[in-house]
Amino acid sequence: MKIVAFLPCRAGSQRVPHKNTRAFGGEPEGLLGIKLKQLLATRGIDEVVLSTNDPLVIAIGERYLPLAGGRLRIDRRPDALCSSATSTDEVVSYVPQIIEGAHVLWTHVTSPFFDEPEYEAALAAYRAALQAGTHDSLMGVLELRTFMWNAEGPVNYDRRVEKWPRTQTLPVLYEVNSAVFISDVGNYRRFSDRIGERPLLHPVSKAKTIDVDWEEDFHLAAELWSLRQRSSGAPR
Repeated sequence: MKIVAFLPCRAGSQRVPHKNTRAFGGEPEGLLGIKLKQLLATRGIDEVVLSTNDPLVIAIGERYLPLAGGRLRIDRRPDALCSSATSTDEVVSYVPQIIEGAHVLWTHVTSPFFDEPEYEAALAAYRAALQAGTHDSLMGVLELRTFMWNAEGPVNYDRRVEKWPRTQTLPVLYEVNSAVFISDVGNYRRFSDRIGERPLLHPVSKAKTIDVDWEEDFHLAAELWSLRQRSSGAPR
């Protein structure tokens, strides 16, 4: 089973300028450097495809080529597929054009706390699900057992029965955390999707699914990253 990690890193983030490459929590190569180290250190990943139109991303990626032992490929994605108007569906349709005959692990630099052990656990769960025939893909999720409402009222409990039930009795809902998706590239062609028809919902702890989506997220996550690095004694 060949596993190819697909790491999209377009230029021009509007909500967090230069979020992929600016210094992060003491890491001079930023979120991109963190994620490349994690993916290249993950057992079971055969190749990492860094897909970008950003010269800064390319420059950082090229520094990792000699260290990757042929496992890193830089894909210069067309600008037309890297604009703020480009949909995820369009990028999904692009993946089979550059990856063939493999299972695709789609991930993002914006999940820096989802690291090697988490990728290896997700890959093991995916392989087991395929072997058992229970699922055809995997999607990382955060389990939510809390009071969920829409504009019309609660969606996961009935206030006519009990206005404030104990949260541990509520049915579990799942938030897609976008830290990891794994699927055969054939599913990308068949369903135009990065999951298949029967995805395994793979629970990930909240601490591992911190996502850098806004400027405040960037600063908070950078402080937390720096704090964790200091407490673990990891080299900076």
